[in-house]
Amino acid sequence: MKKISENVEAVKKNINEACAKVGRRPDEIELIAVSKTFPTEMILQAYAAGLRKFGENRALEFRDKVPLLPEDIEWHFIGHLQTNKIKYIGRRAYLIHSVDSLHLAGALSEYGQKNRIEFRVLMEVNTSGEESKYGIHLQEAQDLFMQIDRLPNIHLKGLMTIGPFTEDEEAIRRAFRALKQLQQELQAKVDNRKLKVLSMGMSHDYSIAIEEGSTMVRIGTAIFGSRGR
Repeated sequence: MKKISENVEAVKKNINEACAKVGRRPDEIELIAVSKTFPTEMILQAYAAGLRKFGENRALEFRDKVPLLPEDIEWHFIGHLQTNKIKYIGRRAYLIHSVDSLHLAGALSEYGQKNRIEFRVLMEVNTSGEESKYGIHLQEAQDLFMQIDRLPNIHLKGLMTIGPFTEDEEAIRRAFRALKQLQQELQAKVDNRKLKVLSMGMSHDYSIAIEEGSTMVRIGTAIFGSRGR
């Protein structure tokens, strides 16, 4: 297996190439290293390779790992969040990618008010229509975005989606284009600062996501290797 530092360089090279293909700048893309299930030793290797933004998707693992690692890491919570586990990510999550219902947004708002926490969030949208995926359905997305935007202690920063796990590149592109189109439609209604982030693209499809407008990619396997379950 390649060293993590070599994997980081390979991912950055691919980001640069995807940007060049569509006339974008690499500094438009934020790289989130998805460290779920990997030990702190491996995260420290990625940290030594220059990465400072890491994503976790399990609240208990997030709670346990964060205190063991450098203070200057910017932590992103990217997985499905149960309302009874909000307390485990609390103040340490710089950005929550996975607000997938008005119920969760309301619970975050309530917790934030009680504990004086201002949550930065992305609204997760199911753009592929797959029933196995979390996320707000496209048909409901605009209305729910506006409702979430009115909640206290919640600061919307953009949108997130997970592309379909398929070899059909056109199906992947359709899912990403749908999120980009939603962003453009919402920009006519709300402050652009609430829509700056398009979090889309993982190890198998991040180059496509960048070509379709992603501003934030979530890369695990391509950096850390295959993970156990």
